[in-house]
Amino acid sequence: MARALVKNPGRTAKFYRSNLKSRQKHRNDELARGKSPAKRKYRSLLIKERRKRGIDGKGGKDVSHKGGKLTLESMKQNRARGGKLKQ
Repeated sequence: MARALVKNPGRTAKFYRSNLKSRQKHRNDELARGKSPAKRKYRSLLIKERRKRGIDGKGGKDVSHKGGKLTLESMKQNRARGGKLKQ
């Protein structure tokens, strides 16, 4: 089930909502990137940490790498970090 649309989307979310062709290209690129062995290992590490903290499958904050440590952080802050730099 897809996440509900947020009431106050960021600049990137607004762009992809109004540009269907760009949204489809972005989605295909992200799907390919998510299948790489490095990304699978990265995700498995974060999932293990969520299980360890007892928050896996309960929603809430993301476990993220920040300052060389794993920490809890809001989804928006975690996923927006490095925005322009990620390209």
